[in-house]
Amino acid sequence: MSEVRIAAELRTEFGKGAARKIRRADKVPAVLYGHGTDPRHLTLPGHEVLLALRTANVLIHLQGEVDELALPKGVQRDPIKGFVEHVDLLLVKRGEKVTVEIPVTVTGDVVGGALLDQQLVTVSVEAEATHIPAGVEVDVEGKEVGFAVNASDLNLPNGVTLAGDPEALVLHVVAAQVAELPAEGEAVAAEAAEGEAPAEAAE
Repeated sequence: MSEVRIAAELRTEFGKGAARKIRRADKVPAVLYGHGTDPRHLTLPGHEVLLALRTANVLIHLQGEVDELALPKGVQRDPIKGFVEHVDLLLVKRGEKVTVEIPVTVTGDVVGGALLDQQLVTVSVEAEATHIPAGVEVDVEGKEVGFAVNASDLNLPNGVTLAGDPEALVLHVVAAQVAELPAEGEAVAAEAAEGEAPAEAAE
């Protein structure tokens, strides 16, 4: 997993007014915490943060007034414009294990007449902070009704272990639902009933 280098400045002004001032300068307020240390309040360049957050579980190498490795653990975005308003960063060290959610990607197509029902789009895993996988793939090409994958069946990379429930259903293949057509006799009876309705109303 590659590292994204981002310049970090320590900040001493807090509150909504200070945060708005930072955002007007196209920067993002952030907090770095973890390993029993006191939280450090930072200012990060907005564009670089936006680009970095496009990658799930991106490892950020903070440089400048702070020289640390961190993982984004909480991101606040503007609900309308989508820009990043604030970031919580978890301090990590090289070689240490962290628990993160990674996406489950499905490839291939199931057989005709069947449907794929994906229950989980992410799974919780434990991995080294500097070797977090981008995700895990499941190939469903040609799979038939009854095929199922539990979390324990996922093919995780070396050094990565499942952190969630191993029996959790990730996906399964089910039969496509077909609407039942009424039998011929039922259809005739229904049409007759519909034809009688106006006469009954007239009476």
